[in-house]
Amino acid sequence: MSFDAAHCTLCPRQCSADRTNGVGACHCGTEIRIARAALHYWEEPCISGKDGSGAVFFAGCALGCVFCQNKEISRRAVGKVFTVGQLADAFLRLQEQNANNINLVTGSHFTPWIVQALELAKPKLHIPVVWNCGGYESLEILHMLDGLVDIYLPDLKFYTAETAKAYANCPDYFSVASKGILEMFRQVGALSWNGDLLERGLMVRHLVLPGHRKESMQILDWLADALPKADFLLSLMGQYTPPDEPLSDKHLNRRIATFEYESVRKYAVQLGLDGYGQERSSASSLYTPEFWTE
Repeated sequence: MSFDAAHCTLCPRQCSADRTNGVGACHCGTEIRIARAALHYWEEPCISGKDGSGAVFFAGCALGCVFCQNKEISRRAVGKVFTVGQLADAFLRLQEQNANNINLVTGSHFTPWIVQALELAKPKLHIPVVWNCGGYESLEILHMLDGLVDIYLPDLKFYTAETAKAYANCPDYFSVASKGILEMFRQVGALSWNGDLLERGLMVRHLVLPGHRKESMQILDWLADALPKADFLLSLMGQYTPPDEPLSDKHLNRRIATFEYESVRKYAVQLGLDGYGQERSSASSLYTPEFWTE
């Protein structure tokens, strides 16, 4: 695609910001800002394994969920500035540290630069590349990544336009995310394994929100109908943690009940979806890494 940073329409927000002189809806300009690049042990077992995932957390985010647990980096866009060459070097350093993969976390708004860095590192990079995102990806972004990403790890957060508008101001979330997930699957195809580690394929994450278990079931229905059940993984998360400052939606000011999560989990089993569940004890700030703030 043709990318114009002075009139940015990279992500589905289509904000048209001049990122050469300011920031877009993603809170970022043209400087690549990295909030952390280190081994990360708290992804799903097939991603982290025993040696850890080589996670690169990008600052900024265009989605802006009201319940975001990483607001420090997603809203304030704090972190260290990297050049394309330095980013490529960071990938190779993580590989030298025996990372199982290069895990690119919320990098959509930096896609053109990430592509350049991956192309620089590719001759020496021998581990899978993971695209770890909020699911709100344009097809243009995904087409840029075709052939460079081995594992897609998107969220599928919301089903109804009402929920998506209330919680992320993007009523088109499901329309965009569902098309994106189908494109991700087209690119990587069926699951491929290296022992217990995922080497290639698609894993869809869904966070069960308080008061929204029926909407979670609608999402599972779509996944079961849209994708071959044996060829992708579901990661059903129960880690929702209320923000420090109360939100206007009363549901979001509490954790999910065991009944809510278990009813969704059992529904996933009933549909024949394979993958991972999560203990409610994971709803803790202990699993949020320390980020670079300057």
